[in-house]
Amino acid sequence: MKKTIVLGLSAAAISAGVAALLSFTTSPADFSATNACCHKPADAQPKASSSRSLGGCVFKTVYEGEGVHENMMLKTPEEVLTSENRAYDWMRSAQNNDGGFAAGNHASQNVMDPHASPSDPATTAMVAMSLLRAGSTPESGLFANILARSTEFLLTAVEKSDENATNITDLQGTQIQVKLGANIDVALTSQYISNLIDRMPCTHPKRDRWIRAQDKCVRKIQQAQASNGAVQGGSWAGVLQSSFATNALESAQHNGAAVDTIALDKARDYQKANFDASTGTVATGEAAGITLYAVSGSTRSSAKEARKAEEDIARAKKDGKLPAAAPVTADNLQQAGYSRDEAEKMTTAYNVYNAAKVQAQSDDVVRGFGNNGGEEFLSFLQTGESLIINNDQSWKNWYQSTTARLVDIQNSDGSWSGHHCITSPVFCTATALLILSVNNDIETLVAQGATVKK
Repeated sequence: MKKTIVLGLSAAAISAGVAALLSFTTSPADFSATNACCHKPADAQPKASSSRSLGGCVFKTVYEGEGVHENMMLKTPEEVLTSENRAYDWMRSAQNNDGGFAAGNHASQNVMDPHASPSDPATTAMVAMSLLRAGSTPESGLFANILARSTEFLLTAVEKSDENATNITDLQGTQIQVKLGANIDVALTSQYISNLIDRMPCTHPKRDRWIRAQDKCVRKIQQAQASNGAVQGGSWAGVLQSSFATNALESAQHNGAAVDTIALDKARDYQKANFDASTGTVATGEAAGITLYAVSGSTRSSAKEARKAEEDIARAKKDGKLPAAAPVTADNLQQAGYSRDEAEKMTTAYNVYNAAKVQAQSDDVVRGFGNNGGEEFLSFLQTGESLIINNDQSWKNWYQSTTARLVDIQNSDGSWSGHHCITSPVFCTATALLILSVNNDIETLVAQGATVKK
């Protein structure tokens, strides 16, 4: 199943044959071939850097998905593809001269000109992740030049930042910082760099530089962690900053970064604690009072553990340790080989995921689409990615309904913009593109899983 992205072209350009240069197709096999070396055992690969042990080099996405089942694939509707093409066309014109992208200052939320403000790392990272998901890298694909420049912008920001600072930019007061948290730039940049590492060959000459930047981001994220597992500097919807920081640590850990497992567990527990699965109550104190922000973070941070709990119970049934109808409980997980403490922890994650995902998709929580800020776009993205991590078939209904709403509220110029808080068309468009193009990653992960099994 291939997707074609074609930017807006004039009839003359098409007749002149330029269309062949401005169309790009991507298939799962493209990524499998590129990263073939990454399937070697860690001890068979060249060391990435002297300060870091290589834990693996397997293609991974923004949302941590691994081993996605082929029945998760869903054909992208034509109207979604058309919507994507319009958005990519708009995004190409939004890049600043320094290679970055800007969301703008919180005090100027009414300014929609993408070039009216200095570039910020958080927005640049979101755009870069959306272009990676479109099938490009800094060296190949339709958006190679844009990605090369934005990647250099982000790496330079990380490298120039003070080792003791908790963020990678001196820029303050951006829409993203004020609404998500003062340290959101480092979390999103770390996420992008992890994705870049996984998209590129293990022997790439720039790999050491990417890894050093990723490791520096990890140290900053962990340095900014409060005792309760949240990230300091949380703002109006600080729960989202903490959720993305948790995701960044997971991605970096997958790449072999020296992530403090205690810090990561605290980060996950903080997110899960925002939702009480036994009562269905939601803690929204650090979510601006908005249920959606809290439950999307809870769903996202519990999805990986919930899936593992399900898989281990299924394995125990297959091995004859549990009856076929055995549910996921702490007692059954002990039978599957867990310690009591681990069994209770995994059961909590499983229960939080399954209860929070329902609330995250309920009409009364989702209501407001059409009058959203960038925080809502991020929350919807987290919900969808959580469903994919868990191989949850309900993702298809989520995708169809969410993409239909997104297409319906797209601006006439191809962008999306928020109607409150994070209004930035650059940030909102990047997030919307990550939602619309999520199938690109699913196809790649299915192909990667098949390659590994062979």
